[in-house]
Amino acid sequence: MLRRSLPRRPEARRILLGTLLSAIGRGLTLPFLFIYLTDVRGLSDPRAGLVIGWYGAVTLALSPLGGTLIDRFGARRVVLPSLLIEAVGTGSLALVDSTASAFGVATVIAIGSSAIWSGQNTILASLTADDERQRVYGLNFALLNLGIGVGGLTSGAIVDVARPATFQAIYLLDALSYLTPAVILLTLPHVGHRLAAGAAGAKTGGGGYLTVLRDRPFRRLVIFGLVLTTCGYAQIEVGFTAYAVRVAEVTPRVVAWALAGNTLMIVLSQLLVIRRMEGRSRTRGLAVVGAVFATAWLTLGAAGLIGTGNALVAALGVVACAAIFGFGETMLSPVMPALTNALATDELRGRYNAMSSMIFGISGVIGPVTAGPLIGAADGKVWVAVVVGGCLAASLIALSLRPLLTAIQDGRPAATADRTPEPTPA
Repeated sequence: MLRRSLPRRPEARRILLGTLLSAIGRGLTLPFLFIYLTDVRGLSDPRAGLVIGWYGAVTLALSPLGGTLIDRFGARRVVLPSLLIEAVGTGSLALVDSTASAFGVATVIAIGSSAIWSGQNTILASLTADDERQRVYGLNFALLNLGIGVGGLTSGAIVDVARPATFQAIYLLDALSYLTPAVILLTLPHVGHRLAAGAAGAKTGGGGYLTVLRDRPFRRLVIFGLVLTTCGYAQIEVGFTAYAVRVAEVTPRVVAWALAGNTLMIVLSQLLVIRRMEGRSRTRGLAVVGAVFATAWLTLGAAGLIGTGNALVAALGVVACAAIFGFGETMLSPVMPALTNALATDELRGRYNAMSSMIFGISGVIGPVTAGPLIGAADGKVWVAVVVGGCLAASLIALSLRPLLTAIQDGRPAATADRTPEPTPA
């Protein structure tokens, strides 16, 4: 299955290798930024939260600019400097010693990260054919999670709050990891240039974001993504953790095991899911994702009802929720970018990918802000009802998208009638 999921072009395989190596570095630091800022550098909890929130806000604000630059100059000219800026910013976290310096470093990191994801998706789209793109994006997601998991396990054995040097070491290693995809891209001089050279007299940019927003199928896809991620992904960091600890009353260690189970589910099942989804309707797959996410939250809700009545069953429910959610991610990760690039034109591919990545940024602001008050109402029952209902609503939106797509865009084989040869004249 791995061999079948690999892209045909060797350049795309090397790009995937860069994803894996940089993800290991990301995994070294991903779980520890809040702890590092508060317990090691002495920032208060509210100030550390503002620093992290500022990073997200700047990244979201700059993402549209990143998409425009990718279309105008090519992904290569945007991703390479972005990776270098990201490396400098991440390494500089080792030197943070005040709130002001933390905000400054967070700004640098946000500038770098604002265009990396959309740029790399655009590069992968340029190196893959329509029939393999969905498999490649799924494999990219699996490698990303594998790298983060390996990095997290490694840093967990290294860091020590009593020894700030251990945190400085992982941030420097993370900075180096961002240089690996940059080096790989430098060894591929013909990769990542402008996809649309622009015919004589043609307008550069092809209409910009207004043209993207006028694309009715893509607009429907964006609405689906916002609803699903707000009630899904955006709830993992705050909603899931808060409900598990405060309502289901499990220990933080159980939450850590649940997140590990989520990663394990993704790594083990991604290739199988890619194979099973090939040749099937993408919109129906997205609808199934909404149903799977809703099932995950219902499982967590059941764990909350059990609570202290049976601590072991409650803990198993929390872990099962994260694992079920991970299974849903394995279906979403290949389909969402593949469908985005199936709708995109070469002239606006960077903007399409930038808007797709902005979905996660917008929901990442809405989700955490709303999770706290909802969990505080009726012992978390209101929060469970809202996120379950939101995921099911996303499923209905996905099904409404199907009539707006061609069979090829939806990932289905073309209709048999379209392939019927012309009848032989009598």
